[in-house]
Amino acid sequence: MSPNPPAPRHARPPASSSARWALASLSLAMLSSSLGTSIANVALPTFVHAFGASFQSVQWVVLAYLLAVTTLIVSVGRLGDLFGRRRLMLAGITLFTVASMACGVASELWMLIAARAVQGLGAAVMMALTMALVGDAVPQARAGSAMGFLGTMSAVGTALGPSLGGVLIATLGWPGIFLVNLPLGLVALLLAWRFLPADREPDSRLSFDYFGSALLALALAAYALSMTLGRGHFGVVNVALLGIALAGAGLFLFVESRMRSPLVRPELFRNGTVSAGFAMGSLVTTVAMTTLVVGPFYLAGALQLNPAAVGLVMTSGPLVAALVGVPAGRGVDRFGAHRMTVAGLACMVLGCVALAVAPVSFGIAGYVVPLVTVTAGFAIFQAANNTAVLAGVQASQRGVVSGLLNLARNLGLVTGASLMGAVFARASGATDIANAGVSAVVAGAHVAFAVAAALVVCALLIALGFSRNQ
Repeated sequence: MSPNPPAPRHARPPASSSARWALASLSLAMLSSSLGTSIANVALPTFVHAFGASFQSVQWVVLAYLLAVTTLIVSVGRLGDLFGRRRLMLAGITLFTVASMACGVASELWMLIAARAVQGLGAAVMMALTMALVGDAVPQARAGSAMGFLGTMSAVGTALGPSLGGVLIATLGWPGIFLVNLPLGLVALLLAWRFLPADREPDSRLSFDYFGSALLALALAAYALSMTLGRGHFGVVNVALLGIALAGAGLFLFVESRMRSPLVRPELFRNGTVSAGFAMGSLVTTVAMTTLVVGPFYLAGALQLNPAAVGLVMTSGPLVAALVGVPAGRGVDRFGAHRMTVAGLACMVLGCVALAVAPVSFGIAGYVVPLVTVTAGFAIFQAANNTAVLAGVQASQRGVVSGLLNLARNLGLVTGASLMGAVFARASGATDIANAGVSAVVAGAHVAFAVAAALVVCALLIALGFSRNQ
């Protein structure tokens, strides 16, 4: 008898202890990639002094990572489907860890930016395959709980990044924010090598779509740059990049419809659960980013809080998301993904409406209570939506679909940072939002959160329009 008999999935589900350790490796990968997204922002002023460079130049330390993740996350998800998720995950963790070391020892700014781009490639692999591997490593009955736990680790990484980065810079200098990934990466690599289930043999009839991957990367890079260059002010370059992005996306869809083995099968988006999940994920993440963009200005400008107090209040949102993640996942397993999706979106609508109408006289509580309502709803939505989408696709497509879910998240992040920041600034009527008066900041925040509420209502209508077979 062959020690590895062929099976559509695994011949038997992994033992409970193995599933827990496999989930631990995936959670560490999620934590590391989330830290990589948020931890470098706090060091930008330090980089200006360390390298004697302009602020616009050091911004590429953050932008290089974001661009690498955004442009490559779907392609690496497809690579995992074709050639093995376990082996690609091991390569991704290794690449991320080595690139983190290269970041920490970089002596020139261009070296740091290049290393950050490579680190972003490793993070793209980790983000794209983490959710896909849940279906291989965790029994279906516990998939919702596992997704909730991964959401918790993502929220912890995002929330921990700025504060941990500040501590590391103060004690170890700026290299510490990158070298902290070495122990995390090594532990994640050992656990993944030992406990992630073995890959199936690749299908020799399928090939990787290099041309489609290049087109998608071009379109996504153009879109991300159009949203991030100019710091929210659209100029000729931004419009040109947006035009390139739209043309590239149209050409990509045309090419994919004629490929024998496309990167993304067009019929995938005829699956209502996948298309609805992608659209809702983009909208909802745009709203989540709005709280991070508008919040600091409202707390400092309208409530007159000092920087330490602003940071403390802002931490309450991701903290609540981290605490809600696991219970939300269990709720998905018990009540079904569709009900929990609607519940999460309803919470977000209530929170955004409250933020849009709360008077300054309500003080900190008038901001914190709606904020935690929004972030709790976001955590519930993420656990439910990710579970529903991945449960509705074939095992051979989980990598690329997981990549699409993460792509929706990244598109929401860059759109929220640029578009919603611009809405806030325009609605305030101030030429310098950092020094605007209380009434201007309040007016801008109320309009921005009203727009955010409208976006979540759109997502809620999408959810109600599609029946989830849970």
